Amino acid sequence: MSIKICVAGATGWAGSELSRGIAATDDLDMVAAVARRRAGETLGAVLGEAGLQAPIFASVDAALAQPCDVFVEYTRPSSAKANILAALEHGAHVVVGTSGLTDEDYAQIDALARQRQRGVLACGNFALTAVLLIKFAEMAAKLIPQWELIDYASATKPDAPSGTVRELAGRLGKVRQPLLAVPLEQTAGVRETRGGTLAGSQVHAVRLPGFVLGAEAIFGMPDQTLTIRHNAGSSAKPYVDGALLAIRKVPGLVGLHRGLDAVIDW
Repeated sequence: MSIKICVAGATGWAGSELSRGIAATDDLDMVAAVARRRAGETLGAVLGEAGLQAPIFASVDAALAQPCDVFVEYTRPSSAKANILAALEHGAHVVVGTSGLTDEDYAQIDALARQRQRGVLACGNFALTAVLLIKFAEMAAKLIPQWELIDYASATKPDAPSGTVRELAGRLGKVRQPLLAVPLEQTAGVRETRGGTLAGSQVHAVRLPGFVLGAEAIFGMPDQTLTIRHNAGSSAKPYVDGALLAIRKVPGLVGLHRGLDAVIDW
């Protein structure tokens, strides 16, 4: 039996590539899409993909009137939380690809997911190289007590840090708290140049033309450093395989789970 899917943001940069990926599978069935400006059309007509006959709706509530097993959230931080909660209320499992949600947002989402006995898989980044960055950084943090993070994105990305770096900082914070040779309050000069503190890690967000999305973890020990970096290009194709994996795995979960590696067999 195929998994019925609704994608919010299905005509966007990442959502459209995922929709094409779904069309190429035998076990996933796109039953509805959300894209306000193309409401009333079929997704296949908009994307030029004959295998996608899902109707496009202007709102999440209207789309969720079509029963689905998995709801994929690929919109904006301002609407993501409400969309996720609505999907859970309608009995769907949820895959979250939108960044910018806070720990408080996720706490509310987790509570409702457990109440409804549904799974939510939130991934700051579906690219497999980003997943490996986080995994390798966790391994490094067990041995190296000092690190800082750099978040790279385009000049127009509104949220900082990115979902990828939020997830990275949170995961490292659970391994240990990094050491600071000079406490932040003792910084001489402009304190803000030391970056922001997230889950104990110092994070420096770069927003410039030429970048799409990247994350870098720099670990330091006396006379040696280790740099682990993920870079993404302008295509959304790197995120498709990870998103398809998340869609297939989330029906077996209950409650909130963070990171694609939570469902990867290492």
